[in-house]
Amino acid sequence: MIILGQYLEGDTLLHRLDPRVKIGAVMVLSILIFAATPAAIVLVSLFLAAVGRTARLTLARTAAALRPVAIFMALIFLMHLLGTEGTPLISLSPLPLAITREGLSQAAFVTWQFSALVIGAAVLTMTTLPSDLVSGIERLLRPLTRVGVPAQEIAVMMALAFRFVPILLEEYNRLRIAQMARGADFTAGGLRLRWRVLASLAIALLLSAFRRVDELIMAMEARGYRRGPRTSLHELKLTGRDAAACAVLAAMVLTDFGLRIIA
Repeated sequence: MIILGQYLEGDTLLHRLDPRVKIGAVMVLSILIFAATPAAIVLVSLFLAAVGRTARLTLARTAAALRPVAIFMALIFLMHLLGTEGTPLISLSPLPLAITREGLSQAAFVTWQFSALVIGAAVLTMTTLPSDLVSGIERLLRPLTRVGVPAQEIAVMMALAFRFVPILLEEYNRLRIAQMARGADFTAGGLRLRWRVLASLAIALLLSAFRRVDELIMAMEARGYRRGPRTSLHELKLTGRDAAACAVLAAMVLTDFGLRIIA
């Protein structure tokens, strides 16, 4: 099962790009997505589809990466669908709610934006080793060390946060299957019974997360991890393919800018 934050081994052009280029591209795409118009979001979506094709990420893998955030996407859709005023399409009486034409379009657009953000982050983590991700973040933040920003510590914390997402999701699936094998049913019974079953699962997941954090701390201490300047085994170097990727991204940004002017 492919989960959000998991690295997929490969030898594609995207896998071989410098992590700084990929991180910078995700940041630029995020800005474009947040400020996107309907035409611009279509352009960004086509660009992400082309990037996923280059990285040999199938539609099934992309959908699997979106599965963990499906609930949040549904909530975002419902919030805009029921909270946007406009021309009524369906009245939900006796509730003081109505589905409007503007709410439907706004809900679809915002959900599309959120999906594009998640897919961009998923492509980054699927095609970049965690160690390369740490190196890329650290190198991008290195100029800030002159003003006292601990770039290496921030990079390590961000990398650990990225890494814990798939670990926790994997642990959740393992605990859920284990409880189902012991007779737990997450769909039967009343609401109170379901909450009790989910609460027991949440407590087990929380305890497992604390245990993994303790194991991580002991592993880092055993390997002599200390704060302070460190060197890297593999130094990052920009190549011609990185320059070509930056040129493609710049062309996409200029196209987006042109669409905004036309609109």
